[in-house]
Amino acid sequence: MKAFQELAETLSTTLAAHGLVLRGGFNFSAGEESPTGPSNAPAKSVLLVGQTGSAPWPHFLRWWERQPRDLKDPLDSWSREVIGAVAYEFGARAVSPSDRPFLPFQQWAMRAEGLKPSPLGILMHPEYGLWHAYRGALLFDREISIQAPENPIHLCDACIGKPCLNSCPVGAYSADGFAYETCLSHVRGPKGAPCRDAGCIARNACPYGTEYRYAAEVQAFHMKAFAGL
Repeated sequence: MKAFQELAETLSTTLAAHGLVLRGGFNFSAGEESPTGPSNAPAKSVLLVGQTGSAPWPHFLRWWERQPRDLKDPLDSWSREVIGAVAYEFGARAVSPSDRPFLPFQQWAMRAEGLKPSPLGILMHPEYGLWHAYRGALLFDREISIQAPENPIHLCDACIGKPCLNSCPVGAYSADGFAYETCLSHVRGPKGAPCRDAGCIARNACPYGTEYRYAAEVQAFHMKAFAGL
C-alpha cells in the first residue's frame, strides 16, 4: 500500500500542475479482458485521470492560445498531450474516452470510485455533484496495491422532486432516457440561447456540488462542442 501511496502522491502533484486530479483506479481481474499496457501486453491495472470543477480551464486556455484556431476537439487534444506526457514519465500507456473503439470509461469510473449514474447519465459524486469529468486513464503493466473504494451515498436517491428531470425546456430527460435529437435541435435552434450561453439547464438545476459548478464560459464551450457550432 505504501508503494501506491507514494505513486499517487507523485502523480497527483504532477497532474495538479495542469488542474487535473487522480480519480482512483483498480487492478483488472485474472482472465478479464483489458486493453494493452505500455508493453503491448494486456494491462494489469488502470488509474483514472480527471477534473473537479473548472480547475483545468486556465491551463487549457493558455495551451489553446498557441494552437491553430481551426484545431478540432481542442480539449481532447490538450488532454491527450498532457496525460500522454504524464504516462511517459510514469511508465504507463495513456488512453482517452474518445479513443476508438471506445473503452468502457464510465464502467471503469464506477468501479474505481463506487459512483452511480444520475438521471442525466452523468455519474453523481458525493462531493462534486455533476461537476466533474474523466479526461483519460493510465494503463500499467503491473498490479497496483490500491484500496477498493467505499460505496458512497448516492445523492440522487435522497433527492426530492428530481429538479434535473423537470427543468429541461424541451423535456429531453425522462425515465425513458435522453432524447438526444430533441436536445440537439433545441440547443441549435432560436430558443436554445440560454443552454448555449450558460450550459445545460437540467444539469444546473441539480442542488449538489454547486460550489464546483463549471464557469459559464466553460459550460458554453462544452455546449458548443456538443452542438457542433
